[in-house]
Amino acid sequence: MLIPVILSGGAGTRLWPVSRKAHPKPFMRLADGQTLAASTIRRALAVADAPETLTVTGRDYFFLTRDEYQQAAGEAHHHFLLEPEGRNTAPAIAAAALWAEHHFGPEACLLVLPADHLIRDTEAFAEAVDEARRLAADGWLTCLGITPTHAETGYGYIRAGESVSESGRRIEAFVEKPDLDTARRYYESGEYLWNGGMFCFRADAILKAIGELAPDILEQVRATWAATDADASPVELDPEAFSAVRPESIDFAVMEKASQRAVVPVDCGWSDIGSWQAISDLYETDALGNRVQGEAVLVDTRNTFVQGERRLVAAVGVENLVIVDTGDAVLVASRDRAQEVKAVVEELTRSDHDLAVHHRTVHRPWGSYTVLEDADDCKVKRLVVRPGGVLSLQRHQYRSEHWTVVGGLAKIRVGDEEFTLGAGETVRIPVGSVHRLENPGEDDVEIIEVQTGSYFGEDDIERLEDVYGRA
Repeated sequence: MLIPVILSGGAGTRLWPVSRKAHPKPFMRLADGQTLAASTIRRALAVADAPETLTVTGRDYFFLTRDEYQQAAGEAHHHFLLEPEGRNTAPAIAAAALWAEHHFGPEACLLVLPADHLIRDTEAFAEAVDEARRLAADGWLTCLGITPTHAETGYGYIRAGESVSESGRRIEAFVEKPDLDTARRYYESGEYLWNGGMFCFRADAILKAIGELAPDILEQVRATWAATDADASPVELDPEAFSAVRPESIDFAVMEKASQRAVVPVDCGWSDIGSWQAISDLYETDALGNRVQGEAVLVDTRNTFVQGERRLVAAVGVENLVIVDTGDAVLVASRDRAQEVKAVVEELTRSDHDLAVHHRTVHRPWGSYTVLEDADDCKVKRLVVRPGGVLSLQRHQYRSEHWTVVGGLAKIRVGDEEFTLGAGETVRIPVGSVHRLENPGEDDVEIIEVQTGSYFGEDDIERLEDVYGRA
């Protein structure tokens, strides 16, 4: 049985300000209106033997991922394995293999896919997966190797050797990201493929390989598994045990050392969407080489990419720029230095700036909120609570809140009193009062929340009960 295993982690810092820690790259919407997470789950289900998938991610992304999957492919069985912290791909894949072995047996075949890559030719991808699973059935640890389209310094490479099947080839070596001259030699030789981070192997084969080549990782992941409820939904890996697992990539831990390893070349219109340069390549150019997403006015401007979400962007007399406006942040970068955007996120993180983490609109399991005003003396939000959504039973130490219902019918608790409010009705929640908001209806509830007090940080929330299991 072929089970897609989707690895979804990382913040995609090179795509700030759209990709941020709380809403990373898999949830970005591209030119076609789809998120990368949605296109990945559809692609995975198209090659699976049954509507069963496993996604390895963190609790912070579980609800957002689940909602994306339900909208994109609601009929499938979407299983989740939640990591308390990221430990790189080797522990994630080991845990996924133990999950597959537990639920489907040791011969279950895993197709490991990153959640944030783009593939345009799904037929070519499916053909390569068929070949990879045939090799995996014979015990090969198999990669999908991307046929290069140019000399690229931003990817690792795989050197392919002799044929081992109709299109599969033995892997001679994994090679780190090269300099430009070396990349040109690789490209011209025809013997090298890009390493796209996609793998196919049997659960028992990868567990055996990890046990032989990185025994400490397998031992620690098995200890984590023994302390975990394997039949829960979602499965949450034991935090204490998992914290002891050594972080390592599957490439370094296993694939670079294994003996029976193969690669299936594939030309499928692949991109890892790793920079704003890669994003801009998805759009049509005008006569001057400009690409635009949103509303823009360009005067005497060339070879520039503009993405604006809420406002018109105007550019005059500039060349070779990336300009991205999200409403709360603006990025202006030289196109040939787009890979360096992560340095902005590093600086924001050092200064503990919220824009490294959150957008103005923040997604929650119950819906979302948008910050409309954030001043020293007040904070104003617009809350949207989906049908059936329930905010945690909570209280605040430093702020009071005033809720005004602008749409829907809200069930509200303040202290020991419960009541229902409709559009135009309001309630005040004093500092320290226990309170909760629910949407028992079939339409969204929309609330304007005005906070007053001495501190408005999200850490001034003491959760007493939460149906979503948040701390």
